[in-house]
This record gives sequence, C-alpha cells and structure tokens, in this order.
Amino acid sequence: MHDQHCPAAPQGPVPELFSWEFAADPYPAYAWLREHAPVRKTRLPSGVEAWLVTRYADARQTLADNRLSKNPAHHDEPAHARGRTGIPGERQADLMTHLLNIDPPDHTRLRRLVSKAFTPRRVAEFAPRVQELTDGLIDAFAGSGSADLIHEFAFPLPIYAICDLLGVPREDQDDFRDWAGMMIRHGGGPRGGVARSVKKMRGYLAELIHRKRAALPAEPAPGEDLISGLIRASDHGEHLTENEAAAMAFILLFAGFETTVNLIGNGTYALLTHPAQRERLQRALAAGDHGLLETGVEELLRYDGPVELATWRFATEPVTIGGRRIAAGDPVLVVLAAADRDPERFDGPDVLDLGRRDNQHLGYGHGIHYCLGAPLARLEGQTALATLLTRLPDLRLAAEPAELRWRGGLIMRGLRTLPVEFTPPHGDGTGRPPMPPGGPAQT
Repeated sequence: MHDQHCPAAPQGPVPELFSWEFAADPYPAYAWLREHAPVRKTRLPSGVEAWLVTRYADARQTLADNRLSKNPAHHDEPAHARGRTGIPGERQADLMTHLLNIDPPDHTRLRRLVSKAFTPRRVAEFAPRVQELTDGLIDAFAGSGSADLIHEFAFPLPIYAICDLLGVPREDQDDFRDWAGMMIRHGGGPRGGVARSVKKMRGYLAELIHRKRAALPAEPAPGEDLISGLIRASDHGEHLTENEAAAMAFILLFAGFETTVNLIGNGTYALLTHPAQRERLQRALAAGDHGLLETGVEELLRYDGPVELATWRFATEPVTIGGRRIAAGDPVLVVLAAADRDPERFDGPDVLDLGRRDNQHLGYGHGIHYCLGAPLARLEGQTALATLLTRLPDLRLAAEPAELRWRGGLIMRGLRTLPVEFTPPHGDGTGRPPMPPGGPAQT
C-alpha cells in the first residue's frame, strides 16, 4: 500500500555533486555512487577533499568506528582547525567545544550532563507544550487559506520549543528566531550577517548563564530548564566551564532546531506529493490509530531525512572502509541520505511506505554520537504532521514541485519555502483566540 516511485540507478559519467540541480534531487547521484564508487574521495565546494561513504553497511560501521575522531584538530589542514567544519565566523573558539566536535572522555562527560533533558519521561512531560505551540502557530494562519509552511510553521515551532527547554525567557525568543533565521538562510556560511548572529547569540548565552547562576535556587524545581541544570551540574563538581555551558546551549539550539525544521518541511512535502500515503495516514488518525504516525515519521526520516551527511569525522590512523584505505588525518563524511536508500538494506528503498516495519534508518546517526535530541524531534514531527493533517485536511501544494527551491549545503537538506493552500476551518475550528504577536505565550 504505497506510491510507486523507483528510479533506476543512473549510468554514464560521474554525476556532479553539490550543485543547485543536485540539491533538488540528490538521490540518483547517490545511487550511482553506491553502485560504482561507494567510498570515494571528493573535492567539496569549500576546496577540501573528503571521503564520501554511501552504502548502509559501510556507513553504519563508520559511524561507530572510534578510530574516526570528531575533533577537527586531527585534520592537518589549517582551515579546519580554524573552524571551517564547525561554527562559522571569527573568534568562535569558545563555542567549538561541543558534542559534535569532541571525543571521549570529554564527550562522555558532557553528553551525560545534558542527556537528562531528553529522557523519554522528560520529553513526554513536554508534549502538551509542543501541542500548544503547534496549535498556536496554525491558529495564526488557518483563517487565511494559504501559508508558507517553512516560514510560518516548520521554522518557528522547534525554535520556540528548544528555547523553552533551554530556559530562554519569552521576551528574548524572537531574537533567537532572528539569529537562527540568518544562520539557516545562509547555510552556516562565513557571511558577515551569519558571523554577527553567532556573536550575538554567544554573547546572549554567556549573559543568560551569568544571570541564571546568580538567581539559581538552592534546590532544583520540577522541570528545571536545561541551562539551569547545566549550571547546577557545574557548581556541584562536574567541571563544566562557562564556555562549555554556552557551547552546549548553542549547539543544542542550533542542531535541535534545524533538523526539526527539515523533518517537518521535508515530511510534509513528501506527504503532499504522495497522496495515497497521506490519505492512508489521515484515515488512521481519524480512527484514533497513531501507530501509523509513529512508523510514518520514521519512514519520512529514512526517505528524505533532514540530515543529508553526518558531521565531519577524521581518521586518527589508517582505516579501511569498503575496501578503500583512508589515510590518517583524512576527513570522512557519511552520506546518510544515500545509506538510507541502499537496496542492500531496504526493500524498495525509493518507495515511500509509511507502514514500513524493518526500518533501522540512520537519519539520526548511530553509535556514541547518535542524536541526543531525537526523542524531542520525533515528538515535534509527529505532533506537527498529525495536527496539520487533522486541522487542514485538504492541505495542498500551491506551487509545482519543480518550482520549489532547496537550500544548498553540506550537512542539512531542506526546502527554502513550502507554499500551501487549504480551506480555512469554519470559525477556525479551535475556539481559541489567535496567537499574539511575538510568538506563542509562555506557560
């Protein structure tokens, strides 16, 4: 019970990678690589040469190989050590010590400190707030009959959610939305506006940590925000420096929102272009069956997930991957989007099947760097898609698929805009007042 869309693996010359045309549909090129050059050294748009790993078995092995370090210092190109693979802009060294750029034992220590915020119980307690945010955003455009679902929905929802989780006061959250918008629009590139946004965010987080430390009560309150928890851990002998706390908050904010923006955007687009699957999910939701929603979000993560390539790894010694010898110091990029459509691992990999059961996709990685915020992202994705399809049942694209533009970048894959149309619900169908300017109200 699925829509058929099974392009054959391309033949002929090596496909061009990382062009604007490639960004619109990278999957034929990835199919060629899996078949003809599954581990291939490639010159990236930045000029850096890196190994691309495209088959599922090789990708899974690579993601768990402790001979591949996350620390850019293991690469011998000075531009990497200065931060090209990490946070853009100058003088950002104090934000580079975060979970995506370090190895054990520091990684183990920092991950342990922050993992408490993403336990199944903590995420479940946050579910009503995510639903409130979702409904508030839909309220704001439901009466108009049209919207850009990226700008008006997929982008603000995870920003407000992660700000709430971190403990950013409501009156400051629109600043975060502006800073994050600058960074996502330019793909993390070294433009002046991006560097200024990073600098402002860095300064704000340092000041917020200082304020929260001064006002921290002696005992933690139920549901204490994440920044307060990091401060408390630091003050009780966990050796978390103020720079580490600021870097942790920064990466949780940035990584925690952009992946979810793309999950909601890519997922909605996939459903709108696969009407049989979308109607299947709507029938299940109408019957009160949320099982298909859960498997469906996993399938959307596999089919066209938010993270195209896993973040950088660097060989600390010679390593063999897929029969190719990787020299010490060489950068390695695992192509999650290619691995998750490997026919050696998935039956009908180019078919969207929301009921797919055998679906151990790599959309959130694998090994010790498996995405810490995956439970929260899944909650937001499930809530967003279920609410959209229930409240706006005739949601439809307001542009031809070929007219849509995708953000070009190395790590993330997502739409720039997603224009939609729908019949406004009668009386908005909610009984709630519209969301006030400045974002959903804080509870």
